[in-house]
Amino acid sequence: MSIDVYWSPGSPYCWRVLLALELKGLAYHSHRLDIGMQQHKAPQMLAMTPRGRLPVLRDEGYVVFESLAVLYYLDLKYPSPPLFGHSPEEAAVIMRVINEFQAYTEADVMRIIDAVLRRRPAMGGDALTHAMHVIASEARTIEGRLAKGDWIVGDAVSAADLMIYPCIRLLHRALMRPEARELSARFLPAQVHYPGLARWMQRVEGLPGYERTTGVELPWKDTDKP
Repeated sequence: MSIDVYWSPGSPYCWRVLLALELKGLAYHSHRLDIGMQQHKAPQMLAMTPRGRLPVLRDEGYVVFESLAVLYYLDLKYPSPPLFGHSPEEAAVIMRVINEFQAYTEADVMRIIDAVLRRRPAMGGDALTHAMHVIASEARTIEGRLAKGDWIVGDAVSAADLMIYPCIRLLHRALMRPEARELSARFLPAQVHYPGLARWMQRVEGLPGYERTTGVELPWKDTDKP
């Protein structure tokens, strides 16, 4: 077995894959690429992923990209511990929760992250406020799920947790910035507004190998204040 994973700092999509590799206890070669230097669009990368997007995973001669596809591949190829549950019914719920998050919330989370952490040209304040309304609604939904157990779906960590956590963690980091104070009122402190979500984040951060994945956060880690 020879697994290579190509990733870039600051990407929740890449973080998902690193978390999955660590959770499954798989050995892999880590390739950190500099987006600013366009390393993800070098010829050897475009040969693997014509869209020039990360993450990319290469397992022997097989290449897979798009974070959900990577998690699905890893679960079928290396099934223990499972990421998509123990039954067709549980797998369907996990996939549905992931699809709901991607369809209805992920874009708004990334708008906040882009505006605050990446300092990209921001949308108008009203648009960012609307994004926080959407995020707060989803956070309440997740909070309701976590009232029934430790993990978002079922009684064990799953792909739903690995897909959603990196976005929530980077959102949390963005909202802790002074310039995001007005936006953060609906979310922080998480222990007060969403105590179940806060405890869930701590559980994810206690997973095997978690610390080895935190290089994804490095662009902003040193400026994070509690």
